[in-house]
Amino acid sequence: MASNIIRKHLWFFKFLAKAFMQIQKYFTHIVEINNKELTPCIYAMWHSDQFCIYGVEDKGHLSVLISKSVDGEIVAYATESLGFKTVRGSSNKKGAIESTMHMINLLKAGETVAITVDGPSGPLHKVKNGVIKIAQMSGAPIVPVCWYSEDFTFVKFPSWDKMTSPILDCKIVNLYGEPIYVPAELSPEQFEEYREKVRTSLLDLQARIPEEYRRAKKEKLWRKYKK
Repeated sequence: MASNIIRKHLWFFKFLAKAFMQIQKYFTHIVEINNKELTPCIYAMWHSDQFCIYGVEDKGHLSVLISKSVDGEIVAYATESLGFKTVRGSSNKKGAIESTMHMINLLKAGETVAITVDGPSGPLHKVKNGVIKIAQMSGAPIVPVCWYSEDFTFVKFPSWDKMTSPILDCKIVNLYGEPIYVPAELSPEQFEEYREKVRTSLLDLQARIPEEYRRAKKEKLWRKYKK
């Protein structure tokens, strides 16, 4: 029922999402920690942290993988309004192959891409195969990233992914992990090892980031940081 309502009034929900993002960008203050700004690279994040890409400086050369669902149509419209590019993908085999090849071509051309590694529908914190295949075939490193805030305006939604988003004035930290380079040739066992390496890196970042946030707050880094 809800999906049918959204589909029927898609233009309205797209406008609403764009308006929210355009207003919210003036109240979202992100300090980036350990972003080596490698180009090209694959920013890898949990689905819950999908909006953390706003902290990336060079938005015009970053393409974000977004599903072809109705919800994805709304997210893509709002994302493009912020200056990002999007790659639309689907869970069926043909759609997944097309989006994968598109991202590989972008990376080989020197562009950067962003992928929610447990998206678009979970399971939660399970790294899908796509990010490893793209890194393997493009030669670009995977850069894990997560975000965090202790402001009450940093809201966690009651969705399967526990999605987080700032609402009005919010100070946030983006924490980046060390780049993960995936060899072109991998045995099935090695492939699983790299999936686990990405998962472990993201979980480690989540464990460390509260301390990094408190350090940034103590040092008043938001006053020093300019977008």
